[in-house]
Amino acid sequence: MERILHRKVLLGVSGSIAAFKAAALVRELVKAGAEVQVVMTRAAHDFVTPLTLATLSGRPVLTDLISGESTWNDHVHLARWADVMLIAPLSANTLSKLAHGQCDNLLIACYLSATCPVYVAPAMDLQMFRDGSTNANLEILKARGVRQIGPESGELASGLSGEGRMSEPETIVAQLHADLVGNSKLNGKRILVSAGGTQEAIDPVRYIGNRSSGKMGFAIAEEAALRGALVQLVSGPSALRSDQSGIHRTDVTSAAEMSDACKAHAATSEVVIMSAAVADYRPKDIATSKIKKKDTALHIDLEPTEDILAAMGGNKPKGQLLVGFALETDDAEAHAQGKLERKNLDLIVLNSLKDPGAGFGYDTNKVTLIGKGTKPVHLPLMSKAETARAILDHIETLL
Repeated sequence: MERILHRKVLLGVSGSIAAFKAAALVRELVKAGAEVQVVMTRAAHDFVTPLTLATLSGRPVLTDLISGESTWNDHVHLARWADVMLIAPLSANTLSKLAHGQCDNLLIACYLSATCPVYVAPAMDLQMFRDGSTNANLEILKARGVRQIGPESGELASGLSGEGRMSEPETIVAQLHADLVGNSKLNGKRILVSAGGTQEAIDPVRYIGNRSSGKMGFAIAEEAALRGALVQLVSGPSALRSDQSGIHRTDVTSAAEMSDACKAHAATSEVVIMSAAVADYRPKDIATSKIKKKDTALHIDLEPTEDILAAMGGNKPKGQLLVGFALETDDAEAHAQGKLERKNLDLIVLNSLKDPGAGFGYDTNKVTLIGKGTKPVHLPLMSKAETARAILDHIETLL
């Protein structure tokens, strides 16, 4: 299985001869889909050049707390940016500083500011690794929740052979993937997610729309990407932004544009999740100039928009999982069940506007999952991020 790791990785490189492996490690991380920011100690420059790692990562390599005369490399911002911090190689000297909080360089400052998972890959000679102080320091880090990868046994720089060799880059990436992505069935799969509402023009100024914020769709897209999916997000007008790796975003305005964008990607998507609130009607005729206000009533003839979900259900490729959303106010489950069957869906996610804290604009949601031939699964009120995880957990059981 291809390893997809859509994570922001803060890679610390310390002064061990194994630092030469950092180039291959950066390449493996980037190949897996990670964004990599390298922070080096001064000693690490003796073994691998910042230019090499900057070229491979696509980001300037940072070493000092202050660059030049006035540029502050904000260690707090760097640590908060990261989804995971990895220190590889971890020298005996940097290990001691981590364990005892000796904050005299940017790498240690980032470590002390990190709230994300932290991994270390020790690299040192056999006797250094076996030394009591090394083991004591590693135990201190372990007690603080730091996770250790390796070292392995093999030929060492001293010419000796034994434990202390830094794990190979492929092994490190495999461990990160196993811990952070696990065995998700979404790993490597192409997923289409629609989000937000649409706007149907009345004239160059006004439109018919709805109250959808896009928060639920964005949460699903981000969670799917974290599970290693290759996500195509088609979004109606929304103020939301996402910097999550693994998401390719297409912005649309109208239902017709939403249809065109979704159909362009649906045929190659293994999972399609249509969470967008697409307008059911649009003005039959769009005024080319702003309609002036008058004292008389204004009548606008409306025509139905295309039922995108039904069109996808009628042309669903073999093996594709199609998920729809339904927002109801009355007889909610009956209407959702009917929609599931009419539109050839595999799963429908039901929202009810009658549930406090659910529906448009909220950061929370309360949904019911309705599938073919199964009892509805009623989820409690949760954050939309938690709801997204629950929806994708359920989808994984259907794959």
